[in-house]
Amino acid sequence: MTGFRGPSRLALMLSVVSAAFVGTAVPAPAAEPSGAPDVQPLEVISSLETTYGVHPGQSRNHAKGTCAAGYFVGTPTAAVLSRSRQFSDARVSVVARFSVAGGNPEVPDATSNARGMALEFRLSDGSRQHMTMLNTPVFGAANPRIFNDMILAGKPDPSTGKPDPQKLRVFLASHPDAVAQSEYLRTHHAPESYANESYYGIHTFKFIDAQGGIHPVKWRFVPQDGEQRLSASELTTAPRDFLERRLIERVKSGPVQWNMIVNVGQPGDVEDNPSIPWPETRRHFIAGTLTVTRAMSQSGAECEKIVSG
Repeated sequence: MTGFRGPSRLALMLSVVSAAFVGTAVPAPAAEPSGAPDVQPLEVISSLETTYGVHPGQSRNHAKGTCAAGYFVGTPTAAVLSRSRQFSDARVSVVARFSVAGGNPEVPDATSNARGMALEFRLSDGSRQHMTMLNTPVFGAANPRIFNDMILAGKPDPSTGKPDPQKLRVFLASHPDAVAQSEYLRTHHAPESYANESYYGIHTFKFIDAQGGIHPVKWRFVPQDGEQRLSASELTTAPRDFLERRLIERVKSGPVQWNMIVNVGQPGDVEDNPSIPWPETRRHFIAGTLTVTRAMSQSGAECEKIVSG
């Protein structure tokens, strides 16, 4: 490893079936519900295809994406806790992908779905470091079985083409771990641009320092442009692909930057359930800055090769 340890079984499951890139940092495995059968990646893939249909050449989840590129520069503070080359003071080349959750590549950007940011860090020794993030501070499932149930609960009703509200209510009533993310998405409209959103690592990861010491951490990427969201009226008139268009236009006027904020866990903090957040009072610091200098449509671009490779 290169200074990280991760992902949990749920994180691994998401990396198989969801957006962008395979994760490399691994926390403790999330427990399955008592008595519940284990769920396998192919079962989740089948559920995604049942819910969203089959779209050849596209990711099963986070099918709609936008490519970007730039670099990352770590801080000395991060280098104390992690021996990863990612946190040297040199520029690390980055390939990025921004995405909309779900398996429909034609979904409107104004949907209430989560958004994602995935990064591939191309380190100086030729290795790759990967991160996948969501724009919600918690996830809607404590383990892979619940994640699979959540996908099936969102299957569109053939008569309306939209998820059945009653099925969603039943799911939330029987899965309290899903409520926090659902409420966050309900109360936080789509961002004005991918450049105006924070992205969270969701899981607990482990930084490994030069002496082998292990430090539980969570991180988020916070936009220097600030978080900005569409109003309720703007949601109804927003173009279908406005997130991609606005990111491309924004980068034309200059680089877009995010600060990587790392929170350090304390004994007793939950490390194996991404639906439970840590207290905001945890010690935190800036671990580096991501700078995006180019953005482009996914078709034929570098991030598409990683997704489909």
